[in-house]
Amino acid sequence: MQYVIETKRLCKTYGGRTVVHNLDLHVPQGCVYGFIGPNGAGKSTSMKMLLGLVHPTAGSVALLGRTLTERTRLELLRQTGSLIESPSGYLHLTAQENLEIVADLKGVPYKDIDRVLEIVHLQADRKRKVGQYSLGMKQRLGIAMALLGSPRLLILDEPTNGLDPAGIQEMRALIHDMPDACGATVLISSHLLGEIEQIVSQVGIINHGQLLFEGPLAELQRHSRGNVVLRLLAPDRGAAVLRRYGLTPQPADNSCLLPTMEDARLAALVQDLAAEGAGVVGVERQTKNLEEIFLSLTNTQTGKEVG
Repeated sequence: MQYVIETKRLCKTYGGRTVVHNLDLHVPQGCVYGFIGPNGAGKSTSMKMLLGLVHPTAGSVALLGRTLTERTRLELLRQTGSLIESPSGYLHLTAQENLEIVADLKGVPYKDIDRVLEIVHLQADRKRKVGQYSLGMKQRLGIAMALLGSPRLLILDEPTNGLDPAGIQEMRALIHDMPDACGATVLISSHLLGEIEQIVSQVGIINHGQLLFEGPLAELQRHSRGNVVLRLLAPDRGAAVLRRYGLTPQPADNSCLLPTMEDARLAALVQDLAAEGAGVVGVERQTKNLEEIFLSLTNTQTGKEVG
């Protein structure tokens, strides 16, 4: 498989404190990759090392199939767009004027500005001063700047941070379409899995500078499954069926709290309960939060499966 980003034992230490420890990232071409972890987990430092903004203490970075060095950095960054921390831009200038400045810096013709403004849906506001923009519009302008020159790789650090629900939904739709609309592979970071799990296909989870998980989103979702809440009209009739499945339900009002289980087993259980006349009126999967997923992953790595 061809990786657009590949790191090997990447480390960063500040004053004796290790912020990133032996990070091995593998970002496949053409995907949206979610880089997830709580605030302070090492996401931003890792992304800055990918862009050559921070020098690693140890390890290596390869972008677009080439090792990132002082000699190759400029050429690789010409093919890479980024939005790190807050979007930049001169507030007293219009979006058009800001993009012209970036185009000059990148050596990109002004005609590319029309293309990126259309992608981020800011054509109608190109003549407005950026100081009049909402946060969501500023974030989209930041992405437009990153898209100038048709980069093959986009690195976006928490682009939904601080946005209202409508802005988050708009940003999700924008990033989800990036590989098809622009041909770019996208690495997006977030401290909230729920905010970006609808748009990513690959996931890396980092905590305390260490990568706990990397792989397809579907595989991560197996770790995120929590208990099952089962609502029955006649719980007494369902008790024998549950025992046959080796389950000891924990009563919760008129509901039963069951441990997590695979979809096929849950479907068979519901069918058997219905046949017994237990009256299944609700089945709800509880989802673990990110901290619980961390615990599950950490214990899985040490040989103990949680939940």
